[in-house]
Amino acid sequence: MTPAQKSEVISALKERFSQYDNFYITNTESLTVEQVSKLRRLCFEKNVTMQVAKNTLIKKALEQLDAERYAGTFDVLHGVTALMFSESAKEPAMILTDFRAAAKTELPTLKAAFIDGSVFVGNESLEALRTLKSKNELIGEVIGLLQSPAKNVISALNAGSKLASLVKALEDRQA
Repeated sequence: MTPAQKSEVISALKERFSQYDNFYITNTESLTVEQVSKLRRLCFEKNVTMQVAKNTLIKKALEQLDAERYAGTFDVLHGVTALMFSESAKEPAMILTDFRAAAKTELPTLKAAFIDGSVFVGNESLEALRTLKSKNELIGEVIGLLQSPAKNVISALNAGSKLASLVKALEDRQA
């Protein structure tokens, strides 16, 4: 690879890292060509971009963007590395676990995941990443919690007016 080609790959990687707040670093070394094709197809169906790159070029791209921010990911850049970029923080984790279940294997392994500024290192982080809630899900839960007391007050007031009309009807009956 010529220096010009390397700088082209680095700039393309920098663009991807800038575009996405979430990316996964996986090891696809022991997968067959057929398995890698299936994994790529799954990623394509779920709007996850999968890209294989050299570790040194990935590291240079991350260092040029913000070495301090991405420092937690540098230690895992060894072996064969496939990057998974996604708008959703948990979609790549879902893809990896579904792929593993279908293939009945522990591959590909998760080296690290960078989610909105936080680094999750190691394969054992995969289950935690699967259960992450998206920003919209969290906003929906907060809105639901805020609406709940208001709904209770409104239903109590409605029940109170029904109770008042029932008492009034009983008074009228006795009179």
